[in-house]
Formats: sequence, C-alpha cells, structure tokens
Amino acid sequence: MIRVRVRKRLFGVDGPFELDVDFCIEDREFLVIFGPSGCGKTTLLRIIAGLEKADSGYIEVDGTIWLDTEKGINLPPQKRRVGFVFQDYALFPNMTVLQNVLYAMRKKDKKRALELLEMADLISLKDRKPSHLSGGQKQRVALIRALAMEPKILLLDEPLSALDPDLRKELQLELKNFQQRAFIPALMVSHDQEETLRLADKVIRINRGKIVASGSPSTLLPQKELIYIDKKESPTELVLILKDRDILMKVKVPKSLFL
Repeated sequence: MIRVRVRKRLFGVDGPFELDVDFCIEDREFLVIFGPSGCGKTTLLRIIAGLEKADSGYIEVDGTIWLDTEKGINLPPQKRRVGFVFQDYALFPNMTVLQNVLYAMRKKDKKRALELLEMADLISLKDRKPSHLSGGQKQRVALIRALAMEPKILLLDEPLSALDPDLRKELQLELKNFQQRAFIPALMVSHDQEETLRLADKVIRINRGKIVASGSPSTLLPQKELIYIDKKESPTELVLILKDRDILMKVKVPKSLFL
C-alpha cells in the first residue's frame, strides 16, 4: 500500500491556493487524479517522485518512508523507484530504443530489456533513435522504460494527451494491460472523462488543490453512453468489448450483417 499526505502552496491563474491531499493507493490499483488544468495534479506527481519539495507531508511506500517532513526524511528521486511517464515522453534523443530501456534499469539486463520490447511489439525498432519513431511508438518506449526500472509505483502525467483519438484508445488498453501484468499500482493525472472511465479502478477528483470527491469511476463520472474498449475479429463475427459503468460486456455481431 502507498500512503500520500502532502501540502504545498501553489500559484494559479486565479491566484494562490494550497495543494492539500491525503489518500492511499492499494496494490495493483489504477488510481486517476481527475481535475481541470492548473489544479495541482502534475505538482502532486512531481512531489511523489521527489522532483519537487512539499511544504509538509508524508509518503510511505510498502513500509518504506520516502517523505516525512517532521522527521527530516526526503529520499532523493534515484532512491524512490518511481516509473515516471511524461507528456513529452522524455526519451534520450542520442540513444536507441534499446539503450533508452537499458539506461533505466538498476541492473543492466539486455535479455530482460529485449523481453520488454517484445511485449510491447517494439523489438524491430530496438536500434532506432526517437527521432525515427511515431508518437505512438515513442509512448510505448517511454512506458516500457518506466517498467524496466522495476518501480514501486507508475506515475503517468497525461501520457496520451498528444496522440490522435484512435491511437489514444488503442494505447489506453495497452497501458492498462502492462500495468496489470507488472503487478504495480499506477497513479495517473487526467482531465479527460472518457479516458478516466476506461482506465481507472478508482478516481479522486480535485479542484484548486483539494480533494472534492473520491470513489468508483461510474459514480463520480456517470457516463451517458457505452464506452468502446476494444474489438476482436473472427472469420464469422466481430466481437465488440464495451464498458457500461464498471461492467465489461461483449457484443457479438455476425459479419453477414455487413454484406
């Protein structure tokens, strides 16, 4: 379990406000912090990662204290074992795909790095540099690099926001699958309701730094229609995977209907 309690004074477009949150993340849980731009979401991720200081706070991860301002404890980023996926991917431009993944590993293991690239269908691109990758390929590399660190938590700063809608939906499903297969909790910030409904196990809504509600996605963000998740195709039928609130359903459509 991960426990987060932080406070920090911030300055927004409407003047100063205080980031003041207190929450827990369960093992393997995909938690989404949902709220408008400028409400403190990214700052919260940076504090958890150790990239920014809190005015006061306490962060405990699996029994290890990362931050305790009262006791003067504040572990540096390299000791926090955080997998951070940024909006702009933050890949090293002078390194190949494989080198980017190896760089993130605490113990350099080329065999394991190649296995991760295979899992993400990136093995054929292992010798390319980021400038020769598409946006979707860069995002996959950034995610695999984060997982290669064997992190205690995966932090996601609206990582799919720059992609086109169709690719975004495809990678949302991949992201959820990778996170579940890695057996680690994930904390993502978003202001996209459909994305949150598709990914989140739990949602925390914040506004101007304060938690205003928390609960299941369907409770906090009631959907007006079925959400498309994925599709599978056979010689005779098309199977649509849809989400109605928290329930996944399969709808089989005979291909004969399209003839």
